[in-house]
Amino acid sequence: MRLTNYSDYSLRVLIFLSSEPREKLVNIKDIAEVYKISKNHLMKIIYNLGKMGYIETIRGRNGGIRLAKLPSEINIGEVIRKTEEDFNIVECFGDDNACVISPVCSLKHILNKALQQFIQVLDQYTLEDIVKNNGVLQDYFSMDLEKGE
Repeated sequence: MRLTNYSDYSLRVLIFLSSEPREKLVNIKDIAEVYKISKNHLMKIIYNLGKMGYIETIRGRNGGIRLAKLPSEINIGEVIRKTEEDFNIVECFGDDNACVISPVCSLKHILNKALQQFIQVLDQYTLEDIVKNNGVLQDYFSMDLEKGE
């Protein structure tokens, strides 16, 4: 299974924000520069992460974004379920299934079981588990931002 860029970038934003002190506001431009992602694309992701309650957005001249929850409260499996459009990893998972062997094929059940296991593994981790090397991440992000100046 492959996650969409939307889920990937959502996780990257959360990782970046968790590398900063909780009270610090971060601007979208910095995240876009570090990851080399379109600022416009990130704005959509950040808007939705805010609607989902993962980040807090502060408007205005001195505004920015920051995590709305502690990293230990952000479950990776939940983030993926909320950011992926669907989990139709094969045609027969979708409503527009035209596979002629679907009525007699066992593959769908095997793949569904594998998908459930995939999600269960993700459910075992939080953002805190991902950013245990927070100091290393902070240094990496800082170096990357300095290169962009």
